[in-house]
Amino acid sequence: MIVTEKLVKRFGAFTALDGLDAQIDSGRIYGLVGPNGSGKSTLMRLISGVYQPDEGSVTVDGQPVFENVQAKDRIFYLSDDPFYLSKATTDDMADFYEGLYSTFSRPLYEKMKEIFPIDTTKRISTFSKGMRRQSALMTAFASCAPYLLMDEAFDGLDPVIRLMVKKLVAGEIASRGLTVIISSHNLRELEDLCDQVGLIHKGRLLFQKDLDELKFGFCKVQAAYKDPVNWEKSGLNILQKQQRGSVVSLLVRGGAEETLAILEQYHPLFSEAVPLTLEEVFIGEMEAVGYDYNNFVL
Repeated sequence: MIVTEKLVKRFGAFTALDGLDAQIDSGRIYGLVGPNGSGKSTLMRLISGVYQPDEGSVTVDGQPVFENVQAKDRIFYLSDDPFYLSKATTDDMADFYEGLYSTFSRPLYEKMKEIFPIDTTKRISTFSKGMRRQSALMTAFASCAPYLLMDEAFDGLDPVIRLMVKKLVAGEIASRGLTVIISSHNLRELEDLCDQVGLIHKGRLLFQKDLDELKFGFCKVQAAYKDPVNWEKSGLNILQKQQRGSVVSLLVRGGAEETLAILEQYHPLFSEAVPLTLEEVFIGEMEAVGYDYNNFVL
């Protein structure tokens, strides 16, 4: 389990994290989302022990991480700009990490060589962005660290490799209880992968919820009307409205059944509830905590 309490990190006059409290349970895929500069990467570097907190604490399985070799042995941090030694090949980096991680699995690394379509004997510096990411993912999985932190994990990967990585993550969680934290700007990328998400804004965690819990209390409906409807007098708590001709799409705070009942009072040509996307759920949650989603870009 990862726990942060009143976590603060400053860089000069800039406060990157401002009293952040979070708890991430083991064996989960946790999606960390937020705009540029919100503090996602800073939080990951604090969890992995790269940075020292200015105030507050961060612990992994009850242990502080900074300058704690035993704690760091349990965490692999894959940054948005993966580290590799000068002139190193992927095989060289495997040797490097094998010396760092007590859990490193050479058989699993050999398996990764069969899965990922890159030449592990070539210098990483000659690789494209996506190939460098694949190289880093190979050693990250082979480390077998209980905690895997992935900053912009899928950046530069083509759709086939992205799907393969998602399957590998799911397999590692099922087989050894891996805990994964993934930061991304792409909510749609996380929607079918994560089971819990946290939203960071201006160094604070606005909320942290399971995906199923997030979708509770909101619904999206579509309906078509021959005559215009005054939605301001409908009694619906509408968070977002889109109108295309006679068809209106509404994001509403409330249950689908009660919302559809109200829509029927205006005699629609048709009405239906449609599945919510994670992005739409976040719009509702941000409204609920007082943020104007029109000024909040993910």
